[in-house]
Amino acid sequence: MTGFRMPAEWEPHSRKLIGWPCREWSWGSTLEQGREEFARVANTIAAYEPVTMVCATEEHAHGARTRLSEAVDIIVRPMDGSWLRDNGPIFVTNGTELQARHFRFSAWGERHADRDRDARLGATLARDIGVKATPIDVVLEGGAVTVDGAGTMIAPEGCVMHPSRNWYLSKEHVEADLSEALGLDRVIWIKEGLTEDQTRGPNRMYYGTDGHIDLLMCFIGGGRVLMLEVPEDNINFKPLAASRALLETAGIEVVGFPHMSGFEADGHHFIAPYMNFYICNGAVIMPLAGEDSGADEAARAELAEHFPGRDIIGLPMRAAPMQGGAIHCLTQQVPAISAS
Repeated sequence: MTGFRMPAEWEPHSRKLIGWPCREWSWGSTLEQGREEFARVANTIAAYEPVTMVCATEEHAHGARTRLSEAVDIIVRPMDGSWLRDNGPIFVTNGTELQARHFRFSAWGERHADRDRDARLGATLARDIGVKATPIDVVLEGGAVTVDGAGTMIAPEGCVMHPSRNWYLSKEHVEADLSEALGLDRVIWIKEGLTEDQTRGPNRMYYGTDGHIDLLMCFIGGGRVLMLEVPEDNINFKPLAASRALLETAGIEVVGFPHMSGFEADGHHFIAPYMNFYICNGAVIMPLAGEDSGADEAARAELAEHFPGRDIIGLPMRAAPMQGGAIHCLTQQVPAISAS
């Protein structure tokens, strides 16, 4: 696997993969709203790069077609859910060839049953694109990590090394396998993600992931990270401060992003982080809870400063955050082979 690397998200893409919401018992009364949100994301991205919508059945594909623009391709493949960031293929390139890495998928630390189709979907989608999919014997969700495309990955130890995921491997073994598979020179381990995203408990999300990184930070340049900042009285202040210190000690420039959104529904508070945005070829697509238009605009304006030359587009999103995800979570990019 020498010579291949996982590109940074801001590098050129040849296509975007999205999964159509299909797990009816999970989405419940928000299913149709969720499908509307996913369709809005797909249609928006399709103005910037090709999009493929993956549907579980022909019936779902027919329903999706009524909401998707003609610019969005639709395919039918067996699947259980709709979060391709986590169970889709992770692509690598050497500049002239594209390959995929098919990591093990355990339904976010065995939180959910009946996910066998999702566990196989990554390899299937890679074959659809016509690239080799190499199985990697490590449990890894794409939303758990961020890379700069130049050999550095940041990973939350509390998620990747959670006892329900890679319990049979040492951290050193996981790091070595990740480095070989994705062309990394180093993995910087932070301790944990957002408190709301941890194992179930008071103030935790039912559909938590044990601390996915795409709720709180991402690389925005070589050695440069955009990271959530919160007030001292916020439950996440201490873990975020600890993560920042670890990153700065490792030589990473940390740019604070003091913007967070959420909303109340069904007697619960749901976080809907602006940080869960997707960078496409000419734009950044960010989720908006719509609770505070002033806060939404402040977050949008700051992202515009960090991504000059790209359109910054906010899309309303509530059903997806109630399922534990947002725009970055539902998307998986296919790098352009020319990316180097």
